[in-house]
Amino acid sequence: MKYTQLGRTGLKVSRLVLGTMNFGPQTDEADSHTIMDAALGAGINLFDTANVYGWGENKGRTEEIIGSWFAKGGDRRDKVVLATKAYANMGPEGDAWPNYDRLSALNIRRAVEASLKRLRTDHIDIFQFHHIDRRTPVEETWQAIDTLIQQGKIIYAGSSNFPGWRIAQTNETARRLGSYGLVSEQCLYNLAERRAEMEVIPAAQEYGLGVIPWSPLHGGLLGGVIRKEREGGAGRSASGRSADALASTEVRAQIQAYEDLLGKHGLEPGEVALAWLLSRPGVTGPIVGPRTADQLASALRAVELELSEELLSALDEIFPGPGPSPEAFAW
Repeated sequence: MKYTQLGRTGLKVSRLVLGTMNFGPQTDEADSHTIMDAALGAGINLFDTANVYGWGENKGRTEEIIGSWFAKGGDRRDKVVLATKAYANMGPEGDAWPNYDRLSALNIRRAVEASLKRLRTDHIDIFQFHHIDRRTPVEETWQAIDTLIQQGKIIYAGSSNFPGWRIAQTNETARRLGSYGLVSEQCLYNLAERRAEMEVIPAAQEYGLGVIPWSPLHGGLLGGVIRKEREGGAGRSASGRSADALASTEVRAQIQAYEDLLGKHGLEPGEVALAWLLSRPGVTGPIVGPRTADQLASALRAVELELSEELLSALDEIFPGPGPSPEAFAW
């Protein structure tokens, strides 16, 4: 496994991040443990989760599965850089109980304590704000984070789904307060969705944040979905918004061109999508969310895949990015 430095921290993290969103809802506890063992055995050391994963009536279930895996011992916890998130309402389903969501000092403290119990650990390495909270002063959020750092319950703070202006605001506030500030940003970023190149990634680079892209296959759209359709739906297919996008004639033609290009080179679409992200400036490592050990094995192959300049140029033609800032903002 290849490793890199996480932004301006001293952390060395793997160039693939194990996403755990499927643990519980789609992958049972035993298989989840198998996948985590395989990931750790392959050298993946950054595991990402969130307090809300498990969803619905099972919110928190994913963290519980990770906690039961840590409890098996074998230095599992010590070898993992553990990242979790908070923002979503953790009250009973259908009952949006006040102060059980967002980034108030009260809810951050409550969320961290609850996550520590579910994860069966005494600290969280990277505690992430799952979304921006326009209602809570940034100063209040940092006060809670600094207290938790002093208590040893969290080590670093990161963000997720933050626009560029919010990254700047949050870190400038931290600087004014004498806080360390954000060390990472999780953003939607892949070949088919490159808007992060306009502001989010430049802001992250300016402030020394590691960039951890989520949905690297864009919900399955970049994983060979058209070929899998012809094969009778084997493997992962597009779902949700990505399935809706594939219904567009323009998008379908774009994905077909992508699959045709890689077919000529004998390459797997999903592996190329990951390798492309690994080649992008500022990217620490994409989050992969395997439901099976085979999917994890495919993701691991992407780390060793080197894309030629010719292929990278061809991918840019199929999926043109917004262009460099500030030129991309010109009318």
